[in-house]
Amino acid sequence: MKAFTKINIGIAAALLASAPVLAAAETTIGVVVKQGGSPWFNAMEMGIDQEAEALGVNAFMVGPTSNDPALQVRAIEDLIARGVDVIGVVPNDAQVLEPVLERARAAGIKVITHESPDTVNNDYNFELVSTEDLGIAHGELFANATECKGSYAVYVGGLTVPAQNAWADAAVDYLTEHCPDMKQVSERFGVAESVDDSRNTTLDLIRAHPDLSGILAFGSQGPIGAARAVQERGLSGDVAVVGLFSAGQGRRLVHEGAITGGFVWSPLEAGKVFVQLGQMLVEGKEITDGEDLPLLGQIKLEGNNIYANKPLALTEESVDGLAELGL
Repeated sequence: MKAFTKINIGIAAALLASAPVLAAAETTIGVVVKQGGSPWFNAMEMGIDQEAEALGVNAFMVGPTSNDPALQVRAIEDLIARGVDVIGVVPNDAQVLEPVLERARAAGIKVITHESPDTVNNDYNFELVSTEDLGIAHGELFANATECKGSYAVYVGGLTVPAQNAWADAAVDYLTEHCPDMKQVSERFGVAESVDDSRNTTLDLIRAHPDLSGILAFGSQGPIGAARAVQERGLSGDVAVVGLFSAGQGRRLVHEGAITGGFVWSPLEAGKVFVQLGQMLVEGKEITDGEDLPLLGQIKLEGNNIYANKPLALTEESVDGLAELGL
């Protein structure tokens, strides 16, 4: 009996040695953005696809048809039902998404957010440039462009979008300190994810405020719409338009002087980071403060917020090159 056992053990060992090694299950990462179809999120999708191919994972973008937070909830619920490994999201309304993100984590799904430093139900949120630094950079550019004269308006993509409102807060704080005579014409406007809404709001403000000297717009469509309105009224160079925008979409307006400039980060790189960071979490990697991470460089970790320092200046000199990169 003992001899038989030894023979069977030997056979089993031989079979195991000759068996093919099964590949680990492919990581699946779904990234839900604010709204599909814009140049900004088209570039992000390109980054997701490129990094997915580089790492050999299944990663894809989900772009709702509008910036309605309910559509993001529905998309995340679908990803939970599909059993993905990682959900990435650029929230339209962080508070609305908290319950569904909590359900995702309860299901064992890793959650990564972007542009949402106050989100609670995530593993990490990442920013390619800190909120305060980005806001201050815009405030300083705006102060130089307007010479701290006249009044101004602030646009954000939505009044509940965390990062955009935080950038606006930092820019306004800078102007309050360095341009104390400048005043906002009213509370900020939640129009900066729509070219038409930004254009119409700017036309209304130009009519209502003869001393309007500029628009600060935090949302990729805000500077485009504001600049078109300024251009229509023949005020290019007289009414400054400063903010975040897609270089490919705004390059002509920059060269024509309707957009003054701004600072941004690369949505292409952000798309790559979603995939790179997602794969790291699936592998059990823990992030530490001061670590040098792929794509992000040396990071600052505050709570579950990862901050890199990779701003891109949008200027007449840089905008064509950035546009050619698909940004």
